[in-house]
Amino acid sequence: MTWLSRSVTVTGLLLLAHACYSAQEHAALSAALAKHTLSHQQTSNSLPIDISMEAIVATLVVCFGLVSGSQTLRPIQWNIWAGKIEREGDTGFLDGSGEVDKDFRGSPFAFLQSRPGFVDIRRQRREFTDWVKADAK
Repeated sequence: MTWLSRSVTVTGLLLLAHACYSAQEHAALSAALAKHTLSHQQTSNSLPIDISMEAIVATLVVCFGLVSGSQTLRPIQWNIWAGKIEREGDTGFLDGSGEVDKDFRGSPFAFLQSRPGFVDIRRQRREFTDWVKADAK
């Protein structure tokens, strides 16, 4: 995350904490007021609109800060993503600081290219039979 996205996220978190504190204070004051008023008066316990709006705006600011600091999305189709790795190598996965992304593991097809070929059972059986016959002589 860049410093701008981090500062936006921290600002949103501070606004959200303030909204939560204000809501808790309003609930505590409403409970205390309801206890001290005469019993037949109806008190409204709904949250004031300014606290609700502050919580909504703070949530949106936090979401914006997190989304603006996130990495670019990779393609959903694996063959497109693997093709990008084959064409660009690790330079295609540099983050904002110029370092290779920690999730970069190289080509996903490297294992398929380095695996051994198929095993020829008949050839191995023939070699074993020839070895046994040569040993018996």
